[in-house]
Amino acid sequence: YWLKDDLKEKDEVTLEILDSAGTLIRKLSSKGDGNVEGGEGAGGEGEGEGGRFDRGAAAKLPARAGLNRFAWNFRYPDATRFKGLIMWGGSTSGPEVAPGRYQARITAAGATQSVSFDVRPDPRLALSQSDYQRRFDLLLHVHDKLSETHEAIISIRDLRGQIKAAVERAREATKDTSIATAARGLTDSLTKVEEALYQTRNASSQDPLNYPIRLGNKLAALTGVVESAAAPPTDQSYEVSKDLTARIDVELARLRGLIAGDLAAFNQMVRDQNVPAVVVKEKKAPAAN
Repeated sequence: YWLKDDLKEKDEVTLEILDSAGTLIRKLSSKGDGNVEGGEGAGGEGEGEGGRFDRGAAAKLPARAGLNRFAWNFRYPDATRFKGLIMWGGSTSGPEVAPGRYQARITAAGATQSVSFDVRPDPRLALSQSDYQRRFDLLLHVHDKLSETHEAIISIRDLRGQIKAAVERAREATKDTSIATAARGLTDSLTKVEEALYQTRNASSQDPLNYPIRLGNKLAALTGVVESAAAPPTDQSYEVSKDLTARIDVELARLRGLIAGDLAAFNQMVRDQNVPAVVVKEKKAPAAN
């Protein structure tokens, strides 16, 4: 794509990939798309001159005056990641689109241009459009459920941090230990959900050899199984997806129950005891000589 010479360095350039129905698949920006957070096994795609493959880096759209090039990897954005994520044999890569008609829409300096293009099937493979679509549909389901799982873990960690902060404020404001006691029970319950979804003892890429992988990693590993063959998904892949999804949904429902019940009760307890939201600590007076 060609950008005019009057393009300013601060101007954002965006590239949107849409399907045949006009639904957004991927949006890339000259400011970076924030698609990948830190962690093991992050994906990447070609960008800039020469089509460099930046593994684990957020895709950034080249935006210089003159001719630019971006090599889209035909995939949806990666699934949600969280800091320190380590998986064994699992991937957060977005699914590859099925053959069909797509649209690219680029916006720069307030002007927008669109062009349609076809993603064609590999002529070496004896796969029907239905085969490609079934493969894509299952991979997209796994991708979306993995994102939901990781978002739940992010939420759990944030809630634990807020609960800990509330306990510290309560300790400074009152001698009553009921808030600390309630916090321990709630924190333990939240941690059990997290530990069912993710192996929290993983600290290095080799730790999954020492500690069993959990539901999220098992689901992520299914992506590699489905993508390993140029064929529609097997019945076994569907069964594994169904089983893991059901087990993850049990934990997600448990989390929603904790938020609606135990967390709401904890918040009410904090309010009833007038624990301040923010505590400004006074500086200690210097000791007299």
